[in-house]
Amino acid sequence: MNKYLPIKLLSILFASFFLTSCITREKYERPTEAIDENLFRTDLLPQDSLSLATVSWKEIFTDAILQKHITKALENNLDVRVALQNINAADSYLKQSKAAYLPTLSAGPNYTFQTQSLNTQNAQLFGGRVYRNQFDVSANVGWEVDVWGKLKAQEKAELASYLGTVSTHQAVKSDLVASVASAYYQLLTFDDQKRIINETITLRKKNLETTSALKEAGNLTEVAVQQSEALVFNAQSMLISIDVQIALLENTMSLLMAEPSGDIERSTISAQQMPLSLKLGYPANLLANRPDVKAAEYRLMNAFELTDAARANFYPTLRLTGSGGITAGEIDQLFNVNSLFANVVAGLTQPILNKRQIKTQYEVSMANKEIAYLNFRRSILTAGKEVSDALKVYNSQDGFISLKRQEMEAYKNSVEYSQELVNYGLANYLEVINASVNQLNAELNISNAEYSKLDAGIELYRALGGGWR
Repeated sequence: MNKYLPIKLLSILFASFFLTSCITREKYERPTEAIDENLFRTDLLPQDSLSLATVSWKEIFTDAILQKHITKALENNLDVRVALQNINAADSYLKQSKAAYLPTLSAGPNYTFQTQSLNTQNAQLFGGRVYRNQFDVSANVGWEVDVWGKLKAQEKAELASYLGTVSTHQAVKSDLVASVASAYYQLLTFDDQKRIINETITLRKKNLETTSALKEAGNLTEVAVQQSEALVFNAQSMLISIDVQIALLENTMSLLMAEPSGDIERSTISAQQMPLSLKLGYPANLLANRPDVKAAEYRLMNAFELTDAARANFYPTLRLTGSGGITAGEIDQLFNVNSLFANVVAGLTQPILNKRQIKTQYEVSMANKEIAYLNFRRSILTAGKEVSDALKVYNSQDGFISLKRQEMEAYKNSVEYSQELVNYGLANYLEVINASVNQLNAELNISNAEYSKLDAGIELYRALGGGWR
């Protein structure tokens, strides 16, 4: 028999398998319907090749105190640290998948002691119990040939999983920056509302004194005095409520920075501003800038590659194994040239009876791939909605604030005029009360509207994918 025949047959087998593997593996391509040019509504702003998302958060939030809080949160936040550990775990799995191409190798010394039962035929032939010792030092090598690209698909799946954890980490940072900035601006808004309420309390106390004097003069009744006093109590109760909200929000910010609850250093709402130039970029920018959308696509890539790996299980597995070393019945003969042994086995295993299990795995992988695709589409549509929502709120606030300021001025004048009329006995004090309540509500509404614009700017920045750079 030709001694080179096994080598030739093995070469032909390898060549045919590798040619077939080019057919069995599919290459991932982004779904063509993933991006719609009308992804978000840009009726009021033209699209731009650049995007606000590419700007660092330090250029968006210029308040030095806020920058300090955001930096501390990025360093200490527990969710960010968990996301980093997820990256480390995914990196280990990726290294493991790359190592799957390499042969497995195990080596070590062994000692075996054996004796048979006296009730066996061998023991009866030998006329008694036989004792055998065996000493060996051996190594075993195994290598699975990636004929159908299964190992390659698994490696690509782990790479997509790793990149997904990186994008998830970026998404956590983006959300964290937005959360800290939003909470900070809300605190400044509460401070401003607290100032408004304190000024209102001072004004209402003066009105109470005036009302008491008018009652003493016989121009007003005790009803007006009680109503004036009630207005003071109402404003004082609002002050307690705003103090509680401030404390709770400070606790929330402390948690975001992974610190014990305490006072939060801050500046004033009047010192804050958002960039006037809003560059949205094209819808496709969301895939490059928005980390949660990228993470969703990486999950789709992972599911796609795992489907390829599951499909490869239907085909035969080619595995090369070998072992060698030294073995002897006596330890003093172990390191003798005659104790050397070796064997090499090339095995081709075709699954037969377990095909239902393999088919189930493949069907599940196909279902998971469809789920990942639907989640990817949802993430894109959600991103488009969030951009549209934030843009609409942001652009509507200037007009809303302007009207609210006019409303406040009208109520302020109404308070002054109605108070003058009451002083001369020409109006009912109820008119003063209504005008005073309406003025305070208008001032608080302006404060809330100014915060809403700042918050919408933050949300637009986050929705476009900003905050993690």
